[in-house]
Amino acid sequence: MKVASLSAPGGIDRIVFRDVADPGQPGPGQIRVALHATSLNYHDLLVANGGIPAADGRILMSDGAGIVEAVGEGVVEFQPGDRVVSCFFPQWQDGLPSDAVGSFAGTPGDGINGFAAEYAVCAATAFTHAPRGWSDAEAATITTAGLTAWRALVVNGQLKAGDTVLVLGTGGVSIAALQIAKAMGATVIATSSSDEKLEKVRALGADHVINYRQNPNWGKQVYSLTGAGVDHVVEVGGPGTLAESITAVCVGGHIALIGVLTGRQGDVPTMALMAKQARLQGLVVGNRRQQQDYIAALNQNGMRPIIDRRFALDQLPEAFAYQASGAHFGKICVEW
Repeated sequence: MKVASLSAPGGIDRIVFRDVADPGQPGPGQIRVALHATSLNYHDLLVANGGIPAADGRILMSDGAGIVEAVGEGVVEFQPGDRVVSCFFPQWQDGLPSDAVGSFAGTPGDGINGFAAEYAVCAATAFTHAPRGWSDAEAATITTAGLTAWRALVVNGQLKAGDTVLVLGTGGVSIAALQIAKAMGATVIATSSSDEKLEKVRALGADHVINYRQNPNWGKQVYSLTGAGVDHVVEVGGPGTLAESITAVCVGGHIALIGVLTGRQGDVPTMALMAKQARLQGLVVGNRRQQQDYIAALNQNGMRPIIDRRFALDQLPEAFAYQASGAHFGKICVEW
């Protein structure tokens, strides 16, 4: 079967398309999936460009969606023909995070082989059902970006109608968070450096928009718009944006620290955070039960992901280059 793998030490120009042995039929507790789509995340880009070291020949991509071809002995949750989507942490079924998910050692496309492949044979518990009526490309956006947004707002944040949510930028997590927040009756403030993208988020329901390049002190503007600060911040920037997010959050509010787009470390205004008595919580995606809950909600509310562009599998390097340019709005998907 055809796969897209990475030659060490990494780099988009070191993505190799090669043929490997078919994984065969599923054993007890396993399913065989004909994969048809993946979606790009910042984590995938870091692996591909060598920012996160991976084993030589690692098959790329954490997200995978496709159709069950066969089920092994003892599998009752799935049957051939079911559309499924992978889990970011296949070893994390439910409950609170533990040492097992304190690294990416068990994450597809990083510590283990990923889903840039025609077929996969995995434990049935490494997948969930996809939302009804979704394409494989749409379903692939759930594994990382969609579930991250869901956990940040609904699981950890306990989002409720009438809350105010700040989303930073217009990547996959932020757009999913915007959609979830609006579906649950929240007010949303969105930031971007592009007026064109801000018009797009306004069309998706954002109540207020801020161009952070034109207003580098956007935290104060957010605070002014709300009168007391926002209840939730979906913080994908990291050290370069965290101080402004702390300014923007209300007393007793919640900041979900998700991304490191501006760097991996930096100063934290601890006095300001303490004065706000805000909760700053780091998170990395979520567990299988949370993914199932998210998909149950998607089956009810009719929400669909925003896909900016679609590429073929042999265009994966071009897809990563487009992602690195920052020009995308929402998700980038690869289909085959």
